[in-house]
Amino acid sequence: MLRIIPVSDHPAVHFAASELKKYLRMLLPEGGDVAVAAGGEGFRVGLTRDLHIDDREAADPALDDLIVIRTDACGGVIAGTNPGAVLIAVYRYLRLCGCRFLFPGVDGEYVPVLAELPPVSFRKLADHRFRGQCNEGAESQQAMLDTIDFSPKIGLNTYMMEFDVPFHYYDEYYSHAMNTRRPPEPVDKPTVLQWKRQCEAEIARRGLRFHDMGHGWTAEPFGLDSSSGWTPGDEDVPEAARPFIAQVDGRRCFHGGVALNTNICFSNSEGRRIVARYVTDYARRHQNVDFLHVWLADDNLNHCECPACRARPVSDWYVTLLNDIDEELTRAQLPTRIVFILYYETMWAPGEARLRNPSRFTMLFAPLGRSYMSGYAQPADPGAMQPFVLNRVRPPRNMGACLAHLDTWRQIFPGDAFAYEYHFWFSQYRDFGAVRHARLIYDDVRGLKRHGLSGIVEDGSQRSFFPSGFCYYVYAETLFDASVSFDALAEDYFSHAYGPDWRKVWDYLDGLSQRMPAAYFEGSLSADEARGLLYNPAVAEKLDTVREWTEAFRPVLRAHRVQSVRARTVCWRLLAHHADLACRFAEAAAQTARGGDGSPALRALMDGFSEREIYLERYFDHCLFWRSWQHLYALNAPAPAWPDTPR
Repeated sequence: MLRIIPVSDHPAVHFAASELKKYLRMLLPEGGDVAVAAGGEGFRVGLTRDLHIDDREAADPALDDLIVIRTDACGGVIAGTNPGAVLIAVYRYLRLCGCRFLFPGVDGEYVPVLAELPPVSFRKLADHRFRGQCNEGAESQQAMLDTIDFSPKIGLNTYMMEFDVPFHYYDEYYSHAMNTRRPPEPVDKPTVLQWKRQCEAEIARRGLRFHDMGHGWTAEPFGLDSSSGWTPGDEDVPEAARPFIAQVDGRRCFHGGVALNTNICFSNSEGRRIVARYVTDYARRHQNVDFLHVWLADDNLNHCECPACRARPVSDWYVTLLNDIDEELTRAQLPTRIVFILYYETMWAPGEARLRNPSRFTMLFAPLGRSYMSGYAQPADPGAMQPFVLNRVRPPRNMGACLAHLDTWRQIFPGDAFAYEYHFWFSQYRDFGAVRHARLIYDDVRGLKRHGLSGIVEDGSQRSFFPSGFCYYVYAETLFDASVSFDALAEDYFSHAYGPDWRKVWDYLDGLSQRMPAAYFEGSLSADEARGLLYNPAVAEKLDTVREWTEAFRPVLRAHRVQSVRARTVCWRLLAHHADLACRFAEAAAQTARGGDGSPALRALMDGFSEREIYLERYFDHCLFWRSWQHLYALNAPAPAWPDTPR
């Protein structure tokens, strides 16, 4: 009987032992029970220091994931520099035994049957310190729990939850926004807060680094509710809060009617003090947080224009606020790590202000306005930067300009830095075949270090696995090991997901990417911007070929509809649904590309796919997909097909 001996006393190490037991039983279904014991011979699972393994290549063992595996058919050592790394080491061992985790949930697992366990010798320091995702899109609690569980299986070590109460994201799912066939199932804010705590417990159970908050600090400290997200409210600014709100165009009011999007009057020292004390109180009450993100309002062109605020650039005021927060945290003797963000106006580096205690801080580079037609593989381009003008500058779209802004910050802050990216937000839907997008992600990850970045946390949907999970697989694997080749990743993922005929799938999706150009759907290929960002008759001709392309692939889909491996059955059936979506979307988009209006056909497609959401929701974010097109197409939802339901 095989034995597993946890040698380190930490919940994540014990969880790693239980996971190892589960999958060993699956790999060897006739091999008998697997015991988890306190001593003896077998698989010794624990921290490198407890197993007397040299781990000096990890600069900070608490943050850097070094994993060491030395096993034979009966046991050996599975170790990591920290509890989360131990769990990642267990999953990496299982991968080296032939397992694959293709997408979240049991249906995404490929677990072979073995006659005996192979010998494994593996040692690897993860190439990036920060590897994870942040909640976004329309999220169900089950999807959240599934992706938390999935993260360490593919080598990710970080999970972020934005907002104190992330009600908006949950409401998008449970209200079934953008779905005309599912009646709302509303949840309230107390329930969402409980669910967040459940997520935090599952994050801790796996030793993942927990990143928290982000936006909201310009609202909540003044009694303003930001939990409803970006929905405009009816209420005016309470008089008690008004002196602390940014003055724009001579008025102190909510920006666009949204508290979350409203900045503060930075020159008001009492307002900064209120924020600093609020952040400190939050840190005191939430000491399970590994990295606390302190961002500003979630919109631009709305910073305070009062004479005192005008005297300094926005980033100088931001650094001043961060220093105030550091003072309060120091006074409270809290070691809380604070993450500050380069986002909108704070992309422009401060002129004079500097962080007085840089060791407390980590930099987050969030190029929200960037184009996804180029990426981190290119050099910074200082010549593309625009000078800062208060409430007159837009975030840079050119990636060379974005990286030049990062470089100016790096000159004054050489500490830890990572990217906050949006590959799995709207941009994932621009490439229907996802082949080009996967290559972009691969190149982006491999280009991080040349710009002084130690990883990525993705702002994206928990359901980014349609038509496949390949993009996410590329993201995770390349963050862990930047030397892996793209072609090797493609063969590895597709052969496990689709079986011997995987190349047919690859060629089909590659052809789809070529026929539905991502650059066009990003709005970068207009033949005449006066006629619209999506006007391009030449692209319409490409879109016209999509139906023929998908129909030619239908016999392959039918031939593979039923597979002996459950994960492959799911993968092939998702492709069939995706072919329907791509075909009909291309036909509607071709109308717009010729100068017509494809919106009615797209609204009809949204209505039709509303019926399929229940079958696809573990893999496909129906709501986020259709929201991603609203600024390009007039996609007001069709009238609901159910009777009025009380909300």
